Amino acid sequence: MHRQPLIVEDPVKLKHFDPAYCGGLDKHKTKDATARLGRRIDELQQLFYANSSHALLLLFQGMDASGKDGSIRSVFKHVNPAGVTVTNFKVPSAEESAHDYLWRIHRAVPPRGTIGVFNRSQYEAVLVERVQEIVPPRIWKSRYGQIVEFERMLVENRVVLLKFYLHISREEQARRFEERYADPKKHWKFSSLDLRARQHWSDYIDAYEDMLNATSHPAARWHVVPADRNWYRDYVIAREVASALAALKMTWPKLPNDLKKVRIK
Repeated sequence: MHRQPLIVEDPVKLKHFDPAYCGGLDKHKTKDATARLGRRIDELQQLFYANSSHALLLLFQGMDASGKDGSIRSVFKHVNPAGVTVTNFKVPSAEESAHDYLWRIHRAVPPRGTIGVFNRSQYEAVLVERVQEIVPPRIWKSRYGQIVEFERMLVENRVVLLKFYLHISREEQARRFEERYADPKKHWKFSSLDLRARQHWSDYIDAYEDMLNATSHPAARWHVVPADRNWYRDYVIAREVASALAALKMTWPKLPNDLKKVRIK
C-alpha cells in the first residue's frame, strides 16, 4: 500500500490505495482539527479577496456518493459565501453542446480574489463520455493533452488549481446508496443513473486511473483522497486548501498614498 493521501507524481494503480485509510487518526480530534482549518480558511479568504492577485479553483471528481457535496459543505461552512462560487457540471445544455467541451468550463473559472469549486468538471469528457461510448477513443484520448494545456494556461494566469479525486470503495458506495434509499429526506439524491453507473464500476475505475496518470502535471497535481471515512476526507481537503492559501504569503494591502493624509471629521 502507498502512503496516503497521495499527490500523483508517478504512474499509479488505484487498487494499491485503501479508500478507508485514515492514518490512525482519532475521529473526534480530526473533526475538531477540520473545524479549526475551516476558520483558518475563512481568515485567509478575506485576505485573499483583499489582495485579488490570484483565483483559487478546487476541482472535485469521484464516483457517485464519494462525498463531493459533503466535502464542499464541510470545508467552506465557515467562509463568507460571497467569496465562494460552486458550479455543478451536469449533462451539457443545448447551448453548451453547441460549443467545444471546455467552453462551459472556462466561463465558470472564478475571477481573482474569489474561490471557485467545480463539482465535476472538464474530466467528465474523459470519464462518462468514455465509459458510455458517447465519443470514440481517438476523441477522448486526445482530450488528455488538451486539458493539461488548458490547466497550464490557467495556472500561468494566476489561477491556483487544486484537483481532488475522492476514492471510495464499491462496498461503501453500496452502503451510502442504501442509506439514501431508506431515508425519505435523501430520496432526491437517489437516481437510476447512479445504479447504471455502478454496473460499470470497473470501467470507471479504469477511466479514473488513466485520467490520473495522464493529467497529473507539475502545474496541477491530482490528490487521491481516501473517501470511505467522511471525517478524514474532509480533513485532508481542508488542510490542502489552507496550505495553498497560506503559500501565497499574502499581506493586507496598504492604504493608497492619496488617502494617507485624509482626516475623517
